Amino acid sequence: MSIRRWLPWLVLLPALLRRGGVAAAAGKVPAVIVFGDSSVDTGNNNFIPTIARSNFWPYGRDYADGQPTGRFSNGRLATDFISEAFGLPPCIPAYLDANLTIDQLSSGVSFASAATGLDNATAGVLSVITIGEQLQYFREYKERLKMAKGERKAGEIIGEALYIWSIGTNDFIENYYNLPERRLQYTVAQYEAYLLDLAEAAIRDVHSLGGRKMDFTGLTPMGCLPAERIGNRDDPGECNEDYNAVARSFNGKLQGLAVRLNKELPGLQLVYADTYNILTAIVNRPSDYGFENAVQGCCGTGLFEAGYFCSMSTSLLCQNANKYVFFDAIHPTEKMYKIIADTVMNTTLNVFL
Repeated sequence: MSIRRWLPWLVLLPALLRRGGVAAAAGKVPAVIVFGDSSVDTGNNNFIPTIARSNFWPYGRDYADGQPTGRFSNGRLATDFISEAFGLPPCIPAYLDANLTIDQLSSGVSFASAATGLDNATAGVLSVITIGEQLQYFREYKERLKMAKGERKAGEIIGEALYIWSIGTNDFIENYYNLPERRLQYTVAQYEAYLLDLAEAAIRDVHSLGGRKMDFTGLTPMGCLPAERIGNRDDPGECNEDYNAVARSFNGKLQGLAVRLNKELPGLQLVYADTYNILTAIVNRPSDYGFENAVQGCCGTGLFEAGYFCSMSTSLLCQNANKYVFFDAIHPTEKMYKIIADTVMNTTLNVFL
């Protein structure tokens, strides 16, 4: 898809915001409910025994109070901006934060876990929350809503909420290409099919529990992550185009899955959100979007640091993260997440307004 497809919506979005378009959307979307990996984990990994954490400085340095939250960014994530755009709270809470009440979770919640994937074996690499466990937390959440709000109100929230899925990258870069087991079992195409079957099962599960409005975010050009550039043996420092080709292939099949499930599941409104093209455009011409660096992350050398390695490299931390596409060697900056959120909102506005 060309970026031109999104330009009319990028132009129209401010007008919709001024004319109350989001207010109308807020009435239709009472909550944003999130499943996925570090791209949407707002702090669940803080509460489980794993090294896949970011609840320490410099993460969160540009957050509201300058404190780390468990988000793998200098500030907010795309899902936080999406929540705010729908007239909901500007920050989506993590489900495992025991200090939060069900009332605080009723307008949005993230079940996501950094370093997880659709494949349980991916979650097992760093002992994080599987997608099946995230779905079990969702069932628990639904029952808590019923107890707190009553069955009718809980049903409205579950039925009208926007469900966002952001998952799949780790299955390739953390699992398939990093460990031998899945490569011995599957070709790339077979592994894509395996992951798509798992995605379909998860979507069907949420649908059976009452979810109808869903947004499944496609893979970004994962070969252009700083960590993948530095690990590119064939062309060090350049994007791994083999990885990008896999992302495009998977995204095409994900789009086909969305079309099929919209026909098969009653009332389902499943939207595929393309983030591949916008990130590709920015990586290729960062200055057009106000960035100066799309090759390195803000943290450390910006080539391999992520998680705890960022906390060990603070002497090399960049001064202004807004000049960078990536905050660490894997995850975008808040500014980049805002652009991703705008892209996703341009899709969801078209469907849900």
